[in-house]
Amino acid sequence: MVAPTIISRADHPISRHQIDPDALKVLYRLRKFNHTAYLVGGGVRDLLLDRRPKDFDIGTSAHPHALKGIFRNCWIIGRRFRLAHVKFGPKTIEVATFRRQVPLDEHAPTDVTGPKHEPERAGGTGVGRRPIRRDNTFGTPEEDAFRRDFTINALFYDIATFAIIDYVGGMEDLRNELIRCIGDPNERLIEDPVRMLRAITLSARLGFRMDRPLHEAIVRHRAEIAHASPARILEELYKILRSGVSAPTLQGLSKTGLLEHIAPELERHKSADLWSSLNVLDSYRSRFPAAPDTLTNTILLGGLVVPVLDLGPPKQRRIDTERQAPGVSIGQLPVARRDLERLRLILALQPRLHDPKLSPHARRALINRSVFHDALTWLEIYGHDPVSLERWRELIQTEAVGPRKGKRRRRRRRRANPTKP
Repeated sequence: MVAPTIISRADHPISRHQIDPDALKVLYRLRKFNHTAYLVGGGVRDLLLDRRPKDFDIGTSAHPHALKGIFRNCWIIGRRFRLAHVKFGPKTIEVATFRRQVPLDEHAPTDVTGPKHEPERAGGTGVGRRPIRRDNTFGTPEEDAFRRDFTINALFYDIATFAIIDYVGGMEDLRNELIRCIGDPNERLIEDPVRMLRAITLSARLGFRMDRPLHEAIVRHRAEIAHASPARILEELYKILRSGVSAPTLQGLSKTGLLEHIAPELERHKSADLWSSLNVLDSYRSRFPAAPDTLTNTILLGGLVVPVLDLGPPKQRRIDTERQAPGVSIGQLPVARRDLERLRLILALQPRLHDPKLSPHARRALINRSVFHDALTWLEIYGHDPVSLERWRELIQTEAVGPRKGKRRRRRRRRANPTKP
């Protein structure tokens, strides 16, 4: 049992007025039903740093079946570990029961995804078979804190006392601007290799330095990222591109050798053009308090791959079941073929968006294209042509409020053929 450090309201800057009102409703209702409930994770960290949190997540002693009974607007999700999503219109407050990390069982089965006697790879560990932990089980707030990834993500805010509860030294690491792993980083990174991505992203986003043992463990175990789900890595990559710090994050991935194992094509062909493209993307994202809807996966993908890959039209169109467009590969990441095809259409429309001499009919046809708004976003971010951008915005307004000229041609009804039975 570890006695936590309690930081009273007078010694920290968090106020209830900074917390989402719906998150407060959830916290107070859980306490009304005699359950422990804390604001947890990155939301507490960001509030302490005077940053706007992306999410307000809640940890509680209430089990999922109890949450379903307390909140009528609650949906239980997840298979390995069940979470509650409490819905307030389009907003979701995630509520998780406190859980603990079960220690490795000496007789637990090993991961057979890799060879039994895998030789040591360059920059790897030669660990070969990786131990599997049993599913997480419910626990106490203390146990929940110690199973988290980094100390600055393991702080709890208690709505009852307005105090910060710190079991792992996260407050001191915040003051020292340090990202430190909870537990042995060599074990925790092998346990979940995606933590390497998150550590580098967090360092770039906050401007914090990484603890030396954590940095050394990332370099040592970078090849372990190949054991993570490609779909999960792609999701993390899109989060990075939406973060506003994609350039320093990708540079960090490159310096530690992770990028080579995630997307070798990007590592091989990285250049000043890639970093410039990502800096422009970050500059656009910084204009908004949160990631705008205009930053679709297609736009993000374009900012990453256009500077390094050939996205010209394929020489021969063919129908197949592959998810990736012919001739384009980004490691083993399952990039949707439709996104790459849509990106090609966006790039093909750029010359027409720059052309001030298009006829009214051609302009109207272009506005009605399904990719038009994405193409206009691309023009805004990468086109360097504010005159054309303003012209199209005015045209959109005109189309929205002004009637179309000319009468609409009536569709003729097809006569039945009397000769047919």
